[in-house]
Amino acid sequence: MTHFTILRGGAVALGATLALTVSAAAQEYNEAPALAEMVSAGNLPAVAERLPKAPEVVTPVESVGTYGGVIRRGLRGSSDHNNILRFMSPQGLSRWEMDFSGVVPNVAESWDVSDDASEYTFTLREGMKWSDGSPFTADDVMFFVDDLLNNDEFYGGSPPSRFVIEGEPMQGEKIDDYTVKLTFAGPYGQFLSELATPLAQQPVLWAKGYCSQFHPTYNDDVQSLIDAEGATDWVDLFKRKCGDLEIPARWGNPDRPTLDPWVVTDEAYTGDATRVVFERNPYFWQVDTEGNQLPYIDTVRFGVEQDAESLVLQVIAGEIDFQSRHLDAPKNTPVFYENQEAGGYEFFKLDNSSSNAMAIYLNLNHKDEDLNKLFNQKDFRVALSLGIDREELIDLIWVGQGEPWQIGAKKGHALYDERLSKQYTELDVDRANELLDGIGLTERDDDGFRLMENGERVSFQVDVIPTLAVEWVDAMELIVEYWAELGIDVQSNPQERTIFYERGDSNDFDAQIWNAPGGLDPYLSPRNVMAVHPQGSRFALEWSKWYVSGGTQGMAPSDSMQARYDLFEQFKATADPEKQREIFAQIHSIAADEFEVIGIVTDPDRIGIMNAKLKNVPASMPRAWMYPNPGPTLPQQYYYAE
Repeated sequence: MTHFTILRGGAVALGATLALTVSAAAQEYNEAPALAEMVSAGNLPAVAERLPKAPEVVTPVESVGTYGGVIRRGLRGSSDHNNILRFMSPQGLSRWEMDFSGVVPNVAESWDVSDDASEYTFTLREGMKWSDGSPFTADDVMFFVDDLLNNDEFYGGSPPSRFVIEGEPMQGEKIDDYTVKLTFAGPYGQFLSELATPLAQQPVLWAKGYCSQFHPTYNDDVQSLIDAEGATDWVDLFKRKCGDLEIPARWGNPDRPTLDPWVVTDEAYTGDATRVVFERNPYFWQVDTEGNQLPYIDTVRFGVEQDAESLVLQVIAGEIDFQSRHLDAPKNTPVFYENQEAGGYEFFKLDNSSSNAMAIYLNLNHKDEDLNKLFNQKDFRVALSLGIDREELIDLIWVGQGEPWQIGAKKGHALYDERLSKQYTELDVDRANELLDGIGLTERDDDGFRLMENGERVSFQVDVIPTLAVEWVDAMELIVEYWAELGIDVQSNPQERTIFYERGDSNDFDAQIWNAPGGLDPYLSPRNVMAVHPQGSRFALEWSKWYVSGGTQGMAPSDSMQARYDLFEQFKATADPEKQREIFAQIHSIAADEFEVIGIVTDPDRIGIMNAKLKNVPASMPRAWMYPNPGPTLPQQYYYAE
């Protein structure tokens, strides 16, 4: 896929530049009525002055739309910022094709790649502007490269691994105002694909003109701003004011310039917000095939709720216009079909890219010596897996959808590995008990629970977020019973999402629940076969911290994990697709040998809800984090039929 992406991306970029230039020269531009009124009143430049010299021309999915309307959506609590990110879409240098087949230019107009894939030269869109009307240029990209990525204070000496090759962070060179070269210490065949993922927008995330005031290199008196804000240092101040990809502050400051289709208003995403409101970006850089500046929709409004049931009721009442997140649990599907006519909505299909709907992550880096020793015994993990009645879970919790599965790629994928996907998924209580006896857990207390060498009961908690996936809570209630039959005392431990993350960050948990990506995107989502994600690789977060920090934080990994890290570096350094597949197959084979994560069931395809009058929504779209649906379908071209 990587080699295909590089060649295809370059070819598309060349053709797209030509098409856009011709289109831009051949027509007048149109704008939303409210913006036209502002232009007439002298409060806004003319639309042609707000757009790039050659704006990207978007071909609508169904038809050219009309302006106006509000899209109502729902957030879950104070930490659901990725719900916003998915809809706004990460406006990165590249983006995914709608069908997830490759990448195309986005903020970048085109690119060239060196023969060894170590140098990427991006041509930006001349005349493109931030939402405050200031120019977007190569200086903004270089601000990220020089003043943030390569600043030891900003990333604490551990820049994001997606911008690091052979231990060296990405470097940059400004060629001219609209051309920038990004360079790596070695080949990086995945870079264009990586730039299309939701957390790789940093090169074009921060407007230098605004954000530099919070940086000591550009403001000698930055301490006064730190004091006024009550921040701990300039990095804390910067992230409060300009945001970052993984914190909600990105949507908490209406003054922060953006390249997004809509801009947050004074009703921003703060800790006590009851709703978050976005209005059209008057400087957005895309038009449709008739020269109408996008987006069509005026306003995107997110209500803030604390539970999924409230959102379900809003759908039934016709108060949600477009959403799948928090609503696509299989148990909700019959309810939505029953109330479709009354709610005035239709459905779109979500093609699930996940490997597993629910995975159990024992903490292999546990602080408690006895539990750590127990969890790191493969036979213990295998016994737990064999003790789960997946067929019953599928019938009762997933309403008959899906099949028993671990964490491997889906059947038909080039990286499908039967062991990684199917091993230990059968119910075999006798074998499970034999394995537990075999590792020395033969003694039991008066309640029938097994005892560790120290005489303490084998007992641990499994953290789960009920507001994220109710089916996880329901499934854990049954799994607790299954494991009790094996003599293992387990408690389901529901957690608010923020606390769940905090327990992970501080390594204060026994086990946690999440889904398992990698069914259709194993190259992009390897966090379950390698400890490479300091929040997502929940089976070994301390190893992940060690990896991303270059060994300065966290805990040194096992020999097996180090072998996978070494292979991963080889993978990133080659642009040959067959070599990439061979290397990743080795990584998957080692992960299958180790069996570190326990999966339950394949994640069935889901449905999303949309207002019956909403147009230009594809009939189906991938459901994935690395393809942050619905963003790559370009919600800026959704519109309401009159």
